[in-house]
Amino acid sequence: MQTIIARNVNEAWDQAKVFLNESHIVRNSRVGEVWEYPTPVTTRHIYPRERVLFNVERNANPYFHFMEALWMLAGRCDVAWIAQFNPRMKEYSDDGVSFHGAYGYRWRFAFDLDGGAEDDYADQLVKIVRMLKKDFNERRAVLSMWNPIWDLERPDCRDLPCNTTVFFKIREGRLTMTVCCRSNDIVWGTYGANAVHMSMLQEYLASMIGVPVGEYWQISDSWHAYTARWAEFGGFSNRLTLDPYLSAEVSPYPMVIDPPSWDQDLKNFMRSSETGESFIYVNPFFEYVAEPLLRSWRAYKSEGGMRDALLWACRCQASDWGLAATQWLERIQEKRNKKQSVETRNN
Repeated sequence: MQTIIARNVNEAWDQAKVFLNESHIVRNSRVGEVWEYPTPVTTRHIYPRERVLFNVERNANPYFHFMEALWMLAGRCDVAWIAQFNPRMKEYSDDGVSFHGAYGYRWRFAFDLDGGAEDDYADQLVKIVRMLKKDFNERRAVLSMWNPIWDLERPDCRDLPCNTTVFFKIREGRLTMTVCCRSNDIVWGTYGANAVHMSMLQEYLASMIGVPVGEYWQISDSWHAYTARWAEFGGFSNRLTLDPYLSAEVSPYPMVIDPPSWDQDLKNFMRSSETGESFIYVNPFFEYVAEPLLRSWRAYKSEGGMRDALLWACRCQASDWGLAATQWLERIQEKRNKKQSVETRNN
């Protein structure tokens, strides 16, 4: 088994390209040809809170990654809310309304198989917090996403969980996390969305337990990239990622200041995003990070709103998310300018 040891997602992505280019097997899959590493791959994130990928060629959409993580922590499975940040998500729903394999829904609600003997019967996250608060040596804090009754032998289902199980334990006073993944697309999954939503889950649970965040291990059984988009997203580039975490240009912003009120703040944020209602948040993360990013995205999607989108991105007090959003918008504006220049010359 290959192991990638990296400070954060940026260093991991740079290493991953080298490993896959040097050794891979070409295989077919139900959605296209892939380059698959010959063995499972483990990625060790030493500082998982440094979760924002800044690679220019990969050009990850920071708004989608951030909002998807909150959508998961809210336990949602609806298509409409998350698809506003990435319309391609609709392709993974069987009915256009909900996702069969939505992680967050499975974390918090799905496994209420007998009707719920307790108020929080189905919420695995609440139970894991209780377990690890009670006993720091606990080794049975297992978060499940795969259900054999629902998921085995479902060839026509578009959305089966790729990440199947997560193990949590406290070591040296910190919450460590090991994620097991049956099938990991390293472009859009391992070093994109997974690095964000899994590390935000880890930070959320660590804060609820009252311990710092430890290391994050990702075990990927089928570690691969789709050949059709490997070159498009910089798979063959030798240029290293300019990582602003290394220069302390950016740093992570704390998600949770007041654990008892965080879930309600999240509910209020989700409600505000849908109804326009205003709320006073206890945790600054929502007012100073989530709200500015949401406003920035909506300005970007409005007619002629790029200037306001950039202004709101600059108001985001999470320096890493604010910088990533700004750079992403600037790349889009540069592409638009080039297109307009070509069209002007052709006319």
